[in-house]
Amino acid sequence: MVADGLAGALALGVVATTPVAAQDKPSSIGLGIFTFTSGPAAAFGMPGKNAADVMINEINAKGGIEGVPVSATYVDEAQGAQGVIAEYRRLAGDPNNQVMVAALSSANCLALAPIAEQLEVPTVGWNCDTHQLLMDGKSNYVFRPNGNTVPEFIAYAIYLLDRKPDVKTVAIINPDYAFGHDAAKIFTAALKALKPDIEIVAELYPKLGSPNYQTEISRLTSARPDVVFSNLWGADLENFVRQATPRGLFTSSQVILAIGETVLQRVPLPDGVIVGVLGDGWWMSPDARANPETIKFAEAYKARFGEYPVSPSIKMANTLIYVKAAYKAAMQKNDGKWSTRAELAEAMKGSKVATLTGTTQTRTDNDGLVDQIVGVTMKTPSQPFPVIGDMVRYKGDSLMPQPGQDPLAWISTLKPEFAKSLPKPGSYK
Repeated sequence: MVADGLAGALALGVVATTPVAAQDKPSSIGLGIFTFTSGPAAAFGMPGKNAADVMINEINAKGGIEGVPVSATYVDEAQGAQGVIAEYRRLAGDPNNQVMVAALSSANCLALAPIAEQLEVPTVGWNCDTHQLLMDGKSNYVFRPNGNTVPEFIAYAIYLLDRKPDVKTVAIINPDYAFGHDAAKIFTAALKALKPDIEIVAELYPKLGSPNYQTEISRLTSARPDVVFSNLWGADLENFVRQATPRGLFTSSQVILAIGETVLQRVPLPDGVIVGVLGDGWWMSPDARANPETIKFAEAYKARFGEYPVSPSIKMANTLIYVKAAYKAAMQKNDGKWSTRAELAEAMKGSKVATLTGTTQTRTDNDGLVDQIVGVTMKTPSQPFPVIGDMVRYKGDSLMPQPGQDPLAWISTLKPEFAKSLPKPGSYK
C-alpha cells in the first residue's frame, strides 16, 4: 500500500473508534503522541511535535477526517518512564485513541512495547532507534517505520572509510544510555569488520543532559584521533559543538556527528563534518526536493516555526503518513467501514508506504526498511546555514541483517568487498 505524498499525509490515519463497533463513524478522532516537550531533549522532541501540529491543523482546516475533527494529546517524555507508562495506559483506555505514536526515547519504547502487546493497541515508534525493540520478531502491535541503529551506524562506518580509507585511530563520545552504547558497538563492529587494523583510542560516555564537555574535549584533543564519532543529540549536541569548536577539535580530527543535521540551523559547523539524518529524512535531498508536497510541508513548517524541518520533524511526518496508509488499506479491505485496532495493526504488517522523503517497507518483524542518507557539511549560497553535500543514499535493505539474525554477529561477517558494492559519496545528486 502506498500513500501519495503530503496529500496522503494530510489525510493521515488518526481516525479512532471503538474497537467493537468498527462500522460506526466516530464522533471525534484522537491521537496520542509521545515526545519530549521539556528539558534538554526537547531540542529534538519539539520539532517532532511541531510537525504533527502542522499536519493536524491542516486536516482540521479541511474539515477533519470525513467531517470528524482531529485532536492530539501530547505526552511529555521528560517526566520519566513511570509517568509515560501511566499516560499511555490512560490514553489507550479511551477507544477514540486507536493508535499511539510512541515514542522518541528508546528506553520509553522498550518500556511501552509489552504494554502495547498486552492492551492490543497499534503503537508506531516515530523515533525509537534501538535495534533491541523488535529483535524477538514476536510483536503484533508495535511497529517502527523509521529504521534502527544497525543500518544507521553501519552507514557511517562505510561512508567514513570511503572518504578516509587510511584512518587508523577513532575516538567515541556518546551519551551514557542504550542509544549511545548501542551506536558505539555497531559503529565499532562495522569498522573493525571492514578495516581490522583500526584502533579505538577512547570511548567516552557523558551523562545524558550534561551541560559541560570540557573534560571530554580535553581527552579527545590529547588523544588526537584521526576520527571523532558522536551520536550526542538535542541540547547535548549543541553544547558539545559550541564548546569543541573554539578548542580546535573540528580541525584536528575528522568529526562525525550522527545527529548533526538537527543542529545545522542552530550552531555553526565548519565544512567537512560528516553528518546524516538516521534514515532518509533530509528535506533537501534530491528525492525530497523532487516531491512538491515535501516542499510545501517544509515551507509551511518554516512559516510557522521560523526554521526548516529537521530530521525529527520529517520522521514524525512520515510516521503519520504511515498510520494514514494503514487506515486506508484497512478500510478498503473492510468495505469502507471504520477499522478496529486489530485490523489497523494487520494493515501495517508488510506495508510499503511512500513518504515525503522516500519509501518505508515493513518487514515480517515489524521493523522498517528505509534508506540511509549520509554526507558532509558544506556552505551554499541558497541558505544561511550549512547543508549536506557529497551525499550517498544507501538502500535500506542493504545494511540490515535478515529478521531473526543477531545484528552484531551479522556485522562481524562483513568484508571489505561488501562496502565496495555500495554507492559512493557524491553519487546521490
